[in-house]
Amino acid sequence: MPEQYENTREDFSSDAPSTGELDLEARQALRRVSGIASTELEDVTDAEYRRLRLERVVLVGVWTEGSIGDAENSLDELAQLAETAGSEVVDGLIQRRSKPDAGTFIGSGKVRELKDTVEALGADTVIADGELSPGQLIALEKAVNVKVIDRTALILDIFAQHAKSAEGKAQVELAQLQYLLPRLRGWGEAMSRQGGSNGGVGLRGPGETKLETDRRRIRAKVAKLRRELAKLTVTRETKRDSRTRNRVPGVAIAGYTNAGKSSLLNALTGAGILVQDALFATLDTSTRRSRTAEGREYTVTDTVGFVRHLPHQLVEAFRSTLEEVAESDLIVHVIDGSHPDPLGQAEAVRVVLAEVGAEEIPELVVVNKLDLVDPDTMLQLRSDWPDAVFVSAHSGEGIDKLRAAIENALPQPDTTLTVCIPYVRGDLVSRLRSRGEVLTTEHRGDGTVITARVDEALAGELRAFVLEKD
Repeated sequence: MPEQYENTREDFSSDAPSTGELDLEARQALRRVSGIASTELEDVTDAEYRRLRLERVVLVGVWTEGSIGDAENSLDELAQLAETAGSEVVDGLIQRRSKPDAGTFIGSGKVRELKDTVEALGADTVIADGELSPGQLIALEKAVNVKVIDRTALILDIFAQHAKSAEGKAQVELAQLQYLLPRLRGWGEAMSRQGGSNGGVGLRGPGETKLETDRRRIRAKVAKLRRELAKLTVTRETKRDSRTRNRVPGVAIAGYTNAGKSSLLNALTGAGILVQDALFATLDTSTRRSRTAEGREYTVTDTVGFVRHLPHQLVEAFRSTLEEVAESDLIVHVIDGSHPDPLGQAEAVRVVLAEVGAEEIPELVVVNKLDLVDPDTMLQLRSDWPDAVFVSAHSGEGIDKLRAAIENALPQPDTTLTVCIPYVRGDLVSRLRSRGEVLTTEHRGDGTVITARVDEALAGELRAFVLEKD
C-alpha cells in the first residue's frame, strides 16, 4: 500500500467499527411495534404536528407524464421511503390522469377503490406520491377514514429520525414547521371553527384563537431556528475559510440517496461513518482529509443525498449544508449503477445542484455498485457515461482508479518555483508538500532543493528561499 495512505490503513486495521456498526445497531434496535396504537382518525384537540406512526400503509400515485415504468419506479421509491420510516407497505395503487384531481388528488372513483383496499387490508395510513394541498389532505382523510400523509411529510419524518447533529436537527425542524404552517388546522369536530351554519357569539372565537395562537408559536419557533442556524452557519463558514486560506482543495461527494456516497467516503478515507441499505441513512455532512500520491492535502465531504421532488422546505433549510457542494473545487457525482433508472436519478441530482448554484463546478461521474450490475447493463452505462469511473465501494474494485481521477481533476497550483530550504526549516518543507505539488527533490549540503507548484500565498512565504535561475 502506498505511503500516503498509511493513515487510512491504520483506520481499517483498528478494532473500531469502520462502517458505523454502532450507529446501525442503535438504529435497528429502535423499530416501531405495530399494533400498539391505532392511527385511525379521532377527534384531536391539539393542532400540533402529529409525528408519523407508520404501520401498515397503502401507497397511491397519479401517473401524469412519462411511461408506466416511470410511474412504477416512483411508487417503488415511495415504498422504499415508507420502509425506511419503519412501516410495512401492503399495497400500491396508480391512477392515470392528465393532472391530479384538485379535490382528492386521485378522483372520486379511485377514492372508493382506495377506501375498499384500506378496509380489506386493515391499513392504518395512506401515503400519496406527491405533495397534497391542505384541502386535498382533509378530503382524502375524510373519505378513507385513516391518516393520510404525502411524500413530503414522509421524507421529513425520515429526516427527523436520522438527524443527529445540532445543525441537522435544527434544519429538519425548520423544514417541518415550514411544511406545517399552511396546513395547520383542527382535526375533527372538536376544533371546528364554526359552531353551526349561522355561527354565533362565542362559537367561532375559540377555534380561530387556538389556530392563530399555534401559528404565532410556529412563526416564533421558525424565527428562533433561523437564528440558531445562522450561528451554526458562521461556524461552518469559519472552517471553510480556514481551508480556503490554506488553499486546501475540496471534493464534495454528491448523488442520489442510497447511491453509496458514505460507502465511497469510507473506501477513500477510512472515515468509518454509518453505511446502511436505506434511503437517507446519513444526513449530517462528514469531512475527511486525504492526500494525493505526491502528499498534497485535500478534503473529501459526504453530503446529504438527493431524491426526485426533494421538498423545497428541505432544500431551503439545508442550504448552508448544501453550500459545501457549491464551494467545492470538484463534485464527485455518485450514480447507482444497479438502479433501474440511473439517468433519471442523475438528472434529479443535477436539478438540486443547479438550485444551490453548483452547476458550474467541475463534475467527476462515478458509477458505483459495479458488483451488482449485469454485463448488458454495464454496456449501456458505459455508453451513457463514457468518461465515468466505474467502482464498487463494497468490494474495492476501481477505488485506486477513482483516487487517481480525483487527483488529476483537482485544481493545480499556479506558481512554479525552485527553492533551497535549510534543514532547520523542516516546517516549510512539510507545508510545501501538503499544500503544493512537488516536482523534484534534491538534498544538498546547505539544504533541500525542491521544485514545486504552489499557490500565491505559499509562494510569498518561500520567496526568501527561491534560487535564482542561472
